[in-house]
Amino acid sequence: MRKLVFVAALVASSALAAPAFAQDSAPSGFRVGVIGGLDIVRPGSSEDSDVSGDDQSAEGFLYGVEAGYDIPLGGAVVGVEAELSDSTGKTRVNRADPNTFGYGSVTAGRDIYVGARVGFEASPGTLVYAKGGYTNARLNALASDGSTELEDQNFQLDGWRLGAGVEKSIGRNTYAKVEYRYSNYTKGDFQYSNGTTTDTFSVDTDRHQIVAGVGFRF
Repeated sequence: MRKLVFVAALVASSALAAPAFAQDSAPSGFRVGVIGGLDIVRPGSSEDSDVSGDDQSAEGFLYGVEAGYDIPLGGAVVGVEAELSDSTGKTRVNRADPNTFGYGSVTAGRDIYVGARVGFEASPGTLVYAKGGYTNARLNALASDGSTELEDQNFQLDGWRLGAGVEKSIGRNTYAKVEYRYSNYTKGDFQYSNGTTTDTFSVDTDRHQIVAGVGFRF
């Protein structure tokens, strides 16, 4: 976790040190973009197991699309945003403690996020911001018929997300950004391949992500 925060801080400080580009006013209006980066899903603090000192996790590459709308308020910016992403993350089995992760063998599936952000111009063309909102994630259960892995069943998790980042104008209507996000899922259900869904149950699952993105403003 400390390494993730350090990497995010290092990249953010580098972005702040870069020279300002053409767009000098606070970002505003509708925007769309693509994102990609590191994705780690692991047990939360109430579910951790220390049998081998290394919790099982699902780690992989995050990729997705985002859209938002920003409103400048003096030197500040407030906005709303939505994101749809997927991940290549897959559980790394810990044979000494196979139940550490709490979901069996799974892959990270699609993730939906809806939230808001608020930021300020650290320098012309450079926005530093914080964000937060609702996230709904899917973990695809892995099963096998002996030759083929089946992923028709999944866990659906509800939770919240907090994050912070730096956005830099790289042209009149384009931007690049880097951000760190932490999500915690507290409720879940299980959906069978026939569409039947279980009752909601309590979970404690963490998600750490470091992402970079590029986008276009209209």
